[in-house]
Amino acid sequence: MKEFLLLMASCFLLSYCNAVKTTTTNPPVVITDSIPETSEPSDPIPIVSPDGFGSAALDYQKYCASCHGKEMEAFADQIVKWKHGTSKVEIIKSIKVGIVEEGMPAFAETFSNREIIDLANYIRNGIDEWEAEMPSEKEGQIFETENGRYRAELVSTAADIPWGMAFLPSGEMLITDRDGDMYLRKTDGTSVQIQNVPKVRSKNQGGLLDVELHPNYETNKWIYISYSKEKGDKATTAVIRTQLVGNQLVETQEIFEALPYWNTNYHYGSRLEFDNDGYLFITVGDRGKRDVNPQNLDNHCGKVHRIHDDGRIPDDNPFAEKANAKASIYSYGHRNPQGLIIDKKTGTIWEHEHGPRGGDELNIIKKGENYGWPVISYGINYNGTTFTDKTKMDGMLNPENYWVPSIAPCGMAQIEGEKYGDWEGDLLVASLRFNYLVRVIVKDDVVLGEEEIFKNIGRVRNVRMSPDGFIYVAVEDPGRIFKMVPMG
Repeated sequence: MKEFLLLMASCFLLSYCNAVKTTTTNPPVVITDSIPETSEPSDPIPIVSPDGFGSAALDYQKYCASCHGKEMEAFADQIVKWKHGTSKVEIIKSIKVGIVEEGMPAFAETFSNREIIDLANYIRNGIDEWEAEMPSEKEGQIFETENGRYRAELVSTAADIPWGMAFLPSGEMLITDRDGDMYLRKTDGTSVQIQNVPKVRSKNQGGLLDVELHPNYETNKWIYISYSKEKGDKATTAVIRTQLVGNQLVETQEIFEALPYWNTNYHYGSRLEFDNDGYLFITVGDRGKRDVNPQNLDNHCGKVHRIHDDGRIPDDNPFAEKANAKASIYSYGHRNPQGLIIDKKTGTIWEHEHGPRGGDELNIIKKGENYGWPVISYGINYNGTTFTDKTKMDGMLNPENYWVPSIAPCGMAQIEGEKYGDWEGDLLVASLRFNYLVRVIVKDDVVLGEEEIFKNIGRVRNVRMSPDGFIYVAVEDPGRIFKMVPMG
């Protein structure tokens, strides 16, 4: 089992995860500052530095935690997906030379050989402890906030990684599982699996992603789904519209395909949102090609797009008439936008995106504007090096708010109605790293402050408001969806 867990630490040092424990049950063994050239695949890696893990705990928090958080949940979540080897040589190699297609950088110039060995042991030890101490059930837990007390009411355990949620007029809920499945949660609490979902590339950050209803769903029954579409050894972000009959998707049509395809397995973006005029907005990440895609208009990557509900391009899109530009582009210069919400009262488009190590951004999206990635940023590379010394530049918009260190934002909602008191109009941003929601206090499109709420509820993948005015929070490790019920 230990050899199998090592494989986890070698493959996903860049997926969205969370933290570490610090004690070890292995007896210390003095080692030299060198990396062995050969090792049997069954090598259990008993080696530990003379003082335990050396500087590994600090190194992990400094270089790894911005993606993986503090508890290492994501390593455990990927237990069946590790594929880059479990031996001592293989795990150390992954840290030293990186895994490009998974988005993991090389740390050979950051750490000495001794530090790499210590870090590998530290990660492995944390995974062992995490598996032995799975997170406790959060159902019924009471959360204290500045605005009162709230109870987490468990409503679904159908999806392992509940990425998207959409509420049907019937009171039923559509749930996408990043692994590639889709579920319909019925009003009696049971769930059925939906058939005829698109085939997805379920690797790293890819899979079955967001789901959104057409504003006139009760009339036309259109459901919109984003996913990672595979072609050979490459993939991209694609969007279909489809209809649900019973537990089957029918009349499926592809309405958007981001070009070009890439062999990387991360930064798909994929959030969907309709505005008050019926236009569909789609986010697409830079696919890990920061120096190629986000600042160039001849591709779809690192952009926010606007299309008609059937895939046609609006005539007034900002680059519709520009030679060699993708006509669907609405804004550009984005890294990996996984949060999108449109204020129904004002029409303001709020977007958030992952920074690198630090520099997550909350933006107001404006037509034709450049948001600067990677020319300006508040973040640095995961291995501690810098890629820009600029945070401002003429012709590029700055964020309304940003987070250093990174909170790893994924999913966003705007509070509507009176169930949550004076929170109405504020934004909710999910944090994968810190296991809470950030309530962003907003007035007249100005960020006034923030509060961390529902702390330790789990690794938050998404947050949505239901039509009847309740906050629904989707977490993973394990997959759960909670309804946050005010208590008095």
